[in-house]
Amino acid sequence: QVQLVESGGGLVQAGGSLRLSCAASGRTFSSYVMAWFRQAPGKEREFVGGISRSGSSTYYSNSVKGRFTISRDNAKNTVYLQMNSLEPEDTAAYYCAASRNGVVFTTQGAYDYWGQGTQVTVSS
Repeated sequence: QVQLVESGGGLVQAGGSLRLSCAASGRTFSSYVMAWFRQAPGKEREFVGGISRSGSSTYYSNSVKGRFTISRDNAKNTVYLQMNSLEPEDTAAYYCAASRNGVVFTTQGAYDYWGQGTQVTVSS
């Protein structure tokens, strides 16, 4: 069982930056592929980015590529999402997720554990 707790959300102006963190419980964090998803009001939850178990490989959706960076610190059981050049369209609840699968999937069903989410609001 893994428990995930996100933090770092808030209100920011367009063009600004935020860094989200997701702290995981348990001693097997490094065995999980980690990802960030987001869900805007009235929209489906969508994949934002994912990172391999070791952190050597990262994947991003086209909408955030070049602006967002996902990283992890296995010694601290934490995954991060650095968000730069934020746009009003990035406004959403952001969720981290953990998967026992060996590769990064972009579909929700591939993830076994989810955090409660943290709200990011970007004003224009």
